Amino acid sequence: MKTSLLLIPSLVIFITLSSFSAVDPVSKAAQPGIPSSLEIGNGLKEALQKGTSKSSDQLSAVNGFFGNAAIKILFPPQAQKAEKTLRDLGFNKLCDDVILSLNRAAEDAAKQAKPIFIDAIRHMTLQDVTNILLGPKDAATQYFKRTTSPQLIVAFKPVIQASLNKVGATKYYGDAANEYNKVPFVRKMNPDISDYVTQKAIDGLFYEIAIEELNIRKNISARTSPLLQKVFAFADSQQH
Repeated sequence: MKTSLLLIPSLVIFITLSSFSAVDPVSKAAQPGIPSSLEIGNGLKEALQKGTSKSSDQLSAVNGFFGNAAIKILFPPQAQKAEKTLRDLGFNKLCDDVILSLNRAAEDAAKQAKPIFIDAIRHMTLQDVTNILLGPKDAATQYFKRTTSPQLIVAFKPVIQASLNKVGATKYYGDAANEYNKVPFVRKMNPDISDYVTQKAIDGLFYEIAIEELNIRKNISARTSPLLQKVFAFADSQQH
């Protein structure tokens, strides 16, 4: 009886390892064309580093935000009534200056994202890598949201605030708020805009990363190295 009981833990370990090998084909490269765990880790990290760097570079360029209709930063929702009122009163240029300066501030901050993403990629575990590679089409984007959002807020906020001051957004938005607040019987507009622009800049960054992630998953020509081709071909084969 004691002998049987001693065998149970060994049996459980054997069954667990056998089950893991069956459901986790990336654990070994037993067949030609199947990437090893090391190749998968290196390939995915290469892809993510390229994708996040490209997104950061694109958004930090002039018109990276302002020229992209999908992520262009407009007046906050609670201030859009104020914008309409100001435009009706002839303050079109002031409103245009506000919008341009908000986007310039976001472009200024976007370059801060690259080292934060690189650090997150460096600290990925094998389980993180496997979950991303074989997960849904936005698995990497969701991983970055979970692991980098707090750091991005900390890094972006002072840059956004300094940039808002530098490009005149603080003044323009403050002027807009002051002009609107002179209108009788309106709900007063908050002249502080930095929190809003910080969050919109981060949202825009994740939007672009999601596009890059989908591109490398779906577009074979985006797999620009033999390692990427091997790793993502394997991922494709697991999705069917």
